[in-house]
Amino acid sequence: MRKIISLICFLLPFMANADVVQIRPDAPDRHIVVKGDTLWDISTMFFKDPWKWPSIWNINKESIKDPHWIYPGDVIYLDRNSGLLSVNSEGYDAASNSDASKLSPKSRASLSEHDAIPSIPYRDIKAFLSQPLVVDEEALASAPKLVALQEGRVVLGDNQLGYVSSLPTDQGNKWQAYRPGKLFKDPETGEELGREAIYLGDVEATQFGEVSTVVATKTKLEINKGDRLAIAAPDSADNFLPRAPSKAIDATIISIYGGVSLAGQNTVVTLNKGARDGLESGHVLGLFSKGKVVKHDGDTYVLPDERYGLVFVFRVFNKVSYGLVMNTRLPAQLLDRAHNP
Repeated sequence: MRKIISLICFLLPFMANADVVQIRPDAPDRHIVVKGDTLWDISTMFFKDPWKWPSIWNINKESIKDPHWIYPGDVIYLDRNSGLLSVNSEGYDAASNSDASKLSPKSRASLSEHDAIPSIPYRDIKAFLSQPLVVDEEALASAPKLVALQEGRVVLGDNQLGYVSSLPTDQGNKWQAYRPGKLFKDPETGEELGREAIYLGDVEATQFGEVSTVVATKTKLEINKGDRLAIAAPDSADNFLPRAPSKAIDATIISIYGGVSLAGQNTVVTLNKGARDGLESGHVLGLFSKGKVVKHDGDTYVLPDERYGLVFVFRVFNKVSYGLVMNTRLPAQLLDRAHNP
C-alpha cells in the first residue's frame, strides 16, 4: 500500500499536467516575439487551450506579480517532450542551456516596462478598466449631480465650468461624469443587477462647497445638467492571470458593448454573474450557443449546447462582470451561456 501511495504522489504532477499539454499539430518549434504579441497569442500558436498558459509556462500567480519578463525580440521555444514553453532573451540555443527555461524578470537596457508584452490585448479593454460601468440604485441616488453650467450653457465642453451638488471633499478632485443607462436584469429571475453607467468625460473639482465648481478636462460625449459624477479610478493595466473558476459558473450574456446583438473577436460583453457568484478578474469561461430544437420522424429533440469560443473576465462588480470575447469561431449573441471551460 505504501508503494502504491508513493507511486500516486510521484505521478500527480504529471496527471495534473496531462489535460494542459495539448500541443497543436501545426505548432512551430520556436517563435520570435514581436511588438503587438500577447501571452495569449503566443500560447495559441503552440497549444489548443491558450488560456492555460500559466501552466504551459510553468509559472504561478505569485511569480507573475511583475509581468515584465517577455519582450519583443525574445525567442520562445517549445519543448515537445514536457509540453512546456521557455523564453530565451540572450539569443543562444535553449536546447543546449538549461538556464533558458528559467522564467524571471530580466533587466533591459534599451526597453522599458511598457515594451513588455501583456497577457491579453490591453488596447481592447483599457477604456473599461478605469471608467464607471455599473452603478446600483443606492449609489445612483446619492451620486454627486451636475446642477448648472457656466453662463447658462446647455452642454459642458472642454475647459468649461460646471456646478455640482453633494460633491465629497475627502475623495480627491478628479472625477468622471456619467449618465445612467439601461437597467441590467437577470434574464431568468428578473432580479435588478445594476444600472449601466455611460461614461461622458473627466472633470476636476476647483472649489468645494454646498455647490462645488468643476472644470471639464476631457469630454467624450455631451455632458448635460442632471448627469452624475463618480470618483476616477486609476488607469492601470492589471496583469491578468487566466484561470478557470474554482466553482461552477453558469452565466448569460446580457449586453454587448455598443448596443449591438452580435459580438465578434475582442468585443466586450456583460455577464449576469459577478463577485457574489465567485467570478474574479482573470477567470476564463467557455461560450456556448443554446442547443437547437430539431424534429425527426415526428419526435422533437433538443441538441446539446455547443461551445464556440472563450470569454476572458477582466472587470468584476458585485452582480455583473465584463469579459472580452476571445478565440471564437462564431459571433457571440445575447443570452448565450458562459460556463466553466
